[in-house]
Amino acid sequence: MNGQSLLQQISSRQSPEVYHQEHWKGSFAEYLDLVQKHPQVTRTAYQRVYDMIMADGTYPVEGQKDQIRYRFFDDPHNDGEDGIFGLTRPLMELVNVFKAAALKFGTERRVLLLHGPVGSSKSTIARLLKRGLQRYSRTEEGALYTFGWKEDDGSVTWDPMNGEPLQLVPEDQREQITSFLNEGRGPDEFKVEIVGDVCPLSRFIFKQRLDKYAGDWTKVLGDIIVRRLFLSEKDRVGIGTFQPKDEKNQDSTELTGDINYRKIAEYGSDSDPRAFNFDGEFNVSNRGIIEFVEVLKLDVAFLYDLLGASQEHKIKPKKFAQTDIDTVILGHTNEPEYRRLQSNEFMEALRDRTIKIDVPYVTVLSDEIRIYQKDYNPTRVKKHIAPHTLEIAAMWSVLTRLEEPKHHGLSLLQKLKLYNGKTLPGFTAENIKQLRREVKHEGMVGISPRFVQDKISNSLVTNTNATSLNPFMVLNEMEAGLAHHSLIPSEELRERYRQLVSVVKDEYTDIVKNEVQRAIASDEDALMRLCANYIDNVKAYTQRERVKNRFTGQDEEPDERLMRSIEERIDIPESRKDDFRREIMNYIGALAIDGKTFNYKTNERLQKALEMKLFEDQKDTIKLTSLVSNVVDKDTQEKIDIVKSRLIRNYGYNDESATDVLQYVASIFARGDAKNEQRK
Repeated sequence: MNGQSLLQQISSRQSPEVYHQEHWKGSFAEYLDLVQKHPQVTRTAYQRVYDMIMADGTYPVEGQKDQIRYRFFDDPHNDGEDGIFGLTRPLMELVNVFKAAALKFGTERRVLLLHGPVGSSKSTIARLLKRGLQRYSRTEEGALYTFGWKEDDGSVTWDPMNGEPLQLVPEDQREQITSFLNEGRGPDEFKVEIVGDVCPLSRFIFKQRLDKYAGDWTKVLGDIIVRRLFLSEKDRVGIGTFQPKDEKNQDSTELTGDINYRKIAEYGSDSDPRAFNFDGEFNVSNRGIIEFVEVLKLDVAFLYDLLGASQEHKIKPKKFAQTDIDTVILGHTNEPEYRRLQSNEFMEALRDRTIKIDVPYVTVLSDEIRIYQKDYNPTRVKKHIAPHTLEIAAMWSVLTRLEEPKHHGLSLLQKLKLYNGKTLPGFTAENIKQLRREVKHEGMVGISPRFVQDKISNSLVTNTNATSLNPFMVLNEMEAGLAHHSLIPSEELRERYRQLVSVVKDEYTDIVKNEVQRAIASDEDALMRLCANYIDNVKAYTQRERVKNRFTGQDEEPDERLMRSIEERIDIPESRKDDFRREIMNYIGALAIDGKTFNYKTNERLQKALEMKLFEDQKDTIKLTSLVSNVVDKDTQEKIDIVKSRLIRNYGYNDESATDVLQYVASIFARGDAKNEQRK
């Protein structure tokens, strides 16, 4: 295949009919018929944004009956590239504002202010909304239309602010037109409303044509061409972005447009709308959305423009009367800038017109892990990432954001686990809600995901000789980076973050010790033999019988030492042993009634106890501590290789990371054995 045949193949898949349908053009009368069939094409910007979000549907949050997730914020149309993890409540609050604005309850006359620390997804939310509107405007459900004026030479002068065609209907005729458009619609169905006026240029042309047709406005509308409108940030159609710059190089005309001085000579006046460029960010964002980046860093003069744009839905271009706009105004800012706004008494009017939505850092461990998994996975980084590497990095970052619990006896790490869905004795779902209620600003301070992402990236670059990235590489990189972190305000806080590194190192140690223990004790046959022996003794004990010794054939008393050595592994006290043993036998009996066979794997506590007992029995035979001295005989090496293969097969390690973990855990046991010897 050559280039020409490739292009022909692509061309054959194009459909001219679909193109013409998507790029529909028609007369004003045809547009009226279209509106009567599909009144949603006349929706306001807020109504369109709300419908866009709801079009992707919702789903419940597991374990949270009062929370729902909006699939739109998972970024399903872009393979989750900008998907937002966690932040369920802030996103619910944001969508509720859009819903109230769509119903015209008053929030459509406010500036939406996303407020939170750096790196908390404020810009991502804005980007999702802007990109979503672009996509939605190209769907049948999200269609909207604008108009232009036919000229004598056959050209068309398109409305520079992409206004709604129905705004051309004179005020005194709008009731009759809307009655026609809404005829036959029920009380719960969408109703067409005509609000606002066209831009100064279209208003000027309308008056000219009205003179031409002796005041017959219906003939003026005969000069109108209506076309489908596609919103596009790159083309500056319906989507605007404004960000602070140097005060000397920025003025308010960037928001509301400016005079075209070259055309003044042609039209003779700087107040002629034909000599004006309606290309300010407010002008181009009409019918869509405008994003104000770091909005509170703007000069006060710009903030005044926001007042009219939000409350009155009007802007004031230079030399012209106030002009109607229909746009969602979305700004975002961080905590220091917001505090400055609160302390500025001159900005009381803006504060009164602002709806603040807090966008904190993620405080649920599983959500934070997903943030890093999106960017750091074997497919993307082309390198093995050892188990728990991203989990430990996420654990540290979340711990920096949590406030110390007021509940006596609850550690910060336990609080993190409760937030992540782990159950702890004495804590109910209501207790966890209470923990959250006690800390209203939790998540508004702490370490940004960006810092952690930078340190993971550094670890990947600096450890090029390693085949696997492990938690210690990342933790060491993060701990070293704290010394140069410019957003940590005090040495006291810096030291607290260092201490939290030690907390997660200890937690990691417990995790890998448990994994190595389970890998050593995952000899299926040995576990089943141990379980059968335990059950035989428990059965004899509860029924006051004797047990036949399988070696001597003699009947003996139940082996209390064996039973207690297993039960003590899961903290069954002496006073509770009878109850526990009866529970086991009752459980086995219930299974037998249903015709089922008992399997130790169906009882999580018993499985854990058996594995820990088997580990203790086998630890010395494997001689794990010999790894530390590097003196390993052939028999021991074979056993260690079996354990290593289990770590690789069952837990996701590669050869290097499995070896590292075994050596690390071996060093822990070696230190423990040395301490025991000293005590003796």
